[in-house]
Amino acid sequence: MSTVQDFIYGNNLQWQASFSEKTDKYDYGYRGSLVITPGKVLSADKQLPPKATATQVILVSNSDKIDFIACELETFDFFEPFVEQYKEVLSTDGLYILFVTDLDADGKFEYEGFTFYAFSLDESSVWNELLDHADLSKGDLKKLGAGEKIDTVYDEIKVTTLRIADKSYDDVKAAKSGEGRVLFGAV
Repeated sequence: MSTVQDFIYGNNLQWQASFSEKTDKYDYGYRGSLVITPGKVLSADKQLPPKATATQVILVSNSDKIDFIACELETFDFFEPFVEQYKEVLSTDGLYILFVTDLDADGKFEYEGFTFYAFSLDESSVWNELLDHADLSKGDLKKLGAGEKIDTVYDEIKVTTLRIADKSYDDVKAAKSGEGRVLFGAV
């Protein structure tokens, strides 16, 4: 088991995982959600759902640190607690891409020595956004297994130039809107 996997499962941070194992190329791949702020513990065997999660997570680790993570944050207010929860397994060399529903502007910034790419996410998904940035189509991945898909997206995204302006953390934080995602259709 990889160190990152040990960290996630040892701290009970996994949430609705659809993939959590070694991939063909990397020590560990993960898809699902990750807990940022756990829910209240009611008893030894009962706990409320998490108060905050990183959703649509795609994660790759080939060491004792997270080499790549892309995820959705429902609000930029979750960013600082996210870093606090995971900084033990973050790397200064990692590729960390955040899609945030209440950001009005994109920006690349540094926070506590780590570099983050923050994109606003409106009506798309993290997966579709990554495919666009990596210049991949769903057809490129159609016949691949779950681990192979993670490998392919990571291999392409890590050599892609993410066109995004350098900003300060404060500038990105100031781009947070009060609106968030607007839902369409029947509710």
